[in-house]
Amino acid sequence: MLPINTRTVEYRADGLTMSGHLALPAGTGRGPAVLLGPEGMGLSDVERRRADALAELGYVALAFDLHGGRYLGDPEEMLARCMPLLADPERMRALGHAALDVLAAEPRVDPDRIAAVGYGTGGMIALELGRDGVDLRAIGTVNGLNTGRPGEAARIRCPVWAGVGSEDPIMSAAQREAFTAEMQAAGVDWRLTVYGGALHAFHHPPVGHPTVPGVGHHPRHARRAWHDVVALLTECLPVTE
Repeated sequence: MLPINTRTVEYRADGLTMSGHLALPAGTGRGPAVLLGPEGMGLSDVERRRADALAELGYVALAFDLHGGRYLGDPEEMLARCMPLLADPERMRALGHAALDVLAAEPRVDPDRIAAVGYGTGGMIALELGRDGVDLRAIGTVNGLNTGRPGEAARIRCPVWAGVGSEDPIMSAAQREAFTAEMQAAGVDWRLTVYGGALHAFHHPPVGHPTVPGVGHHPRHARRAWHDVVALLTECLPVTE
């Protein structure tokens, strides 16, 4: 396997200087790209490694920042920043657009072939980009389900895949039902995978700091969720197209 290249990219969003992680596949030509959003804690080595793994598959990948280069390991600080953000679709969209603009401007990227994949808060931002009518090839979200303003899901122009743990108290059964009802009513090509026995953030390796209740790693389902993300991209955004 040929080596990938990575670099930090800085850009402005939400009144902050963001530090994203850009991973480029071997070669020099233009190709498909993935915008990768992190959990509410913010960009960490987990998302950087996922961006690198996507680059190894042939995608240009940008793991974007939420908190101006900070990782919010204190649950109270994280909730204090994220809860107002998640209640404001325009702020979420602005964060997503700022990162998407950076990715689309990269010379190695075919701007007509971009997907958005996110985890938690990052997944909700990916969904809001779809509701804003962004021309994406696919949207994937893991334990990040939100419902949009009435009628806006009809602007989603690509398949949507979502994954969630069956025991996730943050993404409750009622929230899952509201999300799927929204997608169905809007005529979106959608899928939902429920991972039995998994909690919130089941995909994320254990962290060395306190977390909010209902969070827990599930190694087997974490591997399955990654395989499902890759399958979504293989179907909707093949590298060899």
